[in-house]
Amino acid sequence: MNSTLKQDFFFKPSIQVAKDLLGHILVHNTDEMELSGIIVETEAYMGPEDRAAHSYQNRRTKRTEIMFHEAGYIYTYQMHTHTLINIVCEEIGLPQVVLIRALEPVNGIEKMIEFRKNQPISNLTNGPGKLTKALNITMESYGKPIWLPPVYIKEGIKPEHISSGPRIGIENTGEARDYPWRFWITDNKFISKK
Repeated sequence: MNSTLKQDFFFKPSIQVAKDLLGHILVHNTDEMELSGIIVETEAYMGPEDRAAHSYQNRRTKRTEIMFHEAGYIYTYQMHTHTLINIVCEEIGLPQVVLIRALEPVNGIEKMIEFRKNQPISNLTNGPGKLTKALNITMESYGKPIWLPPVYIKEGIKPEHISSGPRIGIENTGEARDYPWRFWITDNKFISKK
């Protein structure tokens, strides 16, 4: 039985957490079953100085409030019709997060296919909005601790090789769009963008 990542795992800068999360397993325990996938792609958002972060210039709103709290809590938000899942990092008052961008499906794949309206396995969880739909993670997870069920992260494997590059979908954020703060397991076929 893989043990659950504890809160202290997240008391680090988001760039470090984004790399360290790769290979671990995101789990959603539903009433029916466990839905899970290996985290294969992440993005770091570094807080007040990062123009791409929701907490840029310490912007504090009802939506971003959880980012200013303790590490290890879930920050979900909606983009278009998608829910995106992030984990708060660092010390209180340093509002950094890691976005989970892609998973390699592990448990509950048939249910994931149902949630994703019969998409092929290769397209189930290869994007931040796709993976939350596949695992049925909703806005209800906002502000919940990531080390307690129903949504939590289990220990997995340490990847041999990690690649990095610019984050995706943040075009109008000046120089921040070029920071190489997206990380992925090299050559994994489930990442969101090749």
